Amino acid sequence: MSKEQIIKKCLFPAAGYGTRFLPATKAMPKEMLPVLTKPLIQYGVEEALEAGMDTMAIVTGRGKRSIEDHFDISYELEHQIKGTSKEPLLNEIRAVINECTFSYTRQIEMKGLGHAILSGETLIGNEPFAVVLADDLCDHAQGDAVLTQMVEIYKKYQCSIVAIEEIEPELTNKYGVIAGNEIEPGLFVIKDMVEKPEPKDAPSNLAIIGRYILTPDIFDIIKDTKAGKGGEIQITDALLTQAKKGMVLAYKFDGKRFDCGSVNGFVEATNYFYNKESK
Repeated sequence: MSKEQIIKKCLFPAAGYGTRFLPATKAMPKEMLPVLTKPLIQYGVEEALEAGMDTMAIVTGRGKRSIEDHFDISYELEHQIKGTSKEPLLNEIRAVINECTFSYTRQIEMKGLGHAILSGETLIGNEPFAVVLADDLCDHAQGDAVLTQMVEIYKKYQCSIVAIEEIEPELTNKYGVIAGNEIEPGLFVIKDMVEKPEPKDAPSNLAIIGRYILTPDIFDIIKDTKAGKGGEIQITDALLTQAKKGMVLAYKFDGKRFDCGSVNGFVEATNYFYNKESK
């Protein structure tokens, strides 16, 4: 793989039902839930843009049209607020729309995160790419955003990378969990990965969160990956295969992450960003 290869595309799996937020998500995608005045997926797109990516590939499903509408011009709304004090409220999303290209495909069946990523292959092609799960909302008090940190590691090692954080041992059955050898502070070569292990079976308390950089050979690996935990095609299983064939890194990122797929995490994120914006 060429050392000059840079990451320009970011994939957003956004086809899930968001059942933990029913009834709010009955007609609204969970990715469009707002933290303050901005939907979760816009935070993710802005993080990818900050990391140098300008092509956003979004895997959607039925009932997700509002995501496409959000990243498009609303001529009626623009006309209504033109020249008023509310016009600047659209500045951030206008900048995103102007700087990025958006493409969409549908995941017809819900078969797990691995399958969702595979559904985006036609949008990505044969090049390295990032993956952002929008309901994992990340912030950095200072320094670079999580994806920017990961891109710098990719430039050095040219392999797939997953973001990890330490969790309470009793929570391992909610995450993919890794074991590995630390080669730099906070950077591990993965030796094992297990999807949602019970605490007694977990290889560590280092959990994968919703930020990945993947090399394009992952698509063929996913195609050969059989359904695993929960009868779904797990990206964890595909990455373990990739790790055994070559090298996959796990990076303990610098920053704070909120699980906005849960009500508690969503409220915590809302309070955090409110306090941050109020300063």
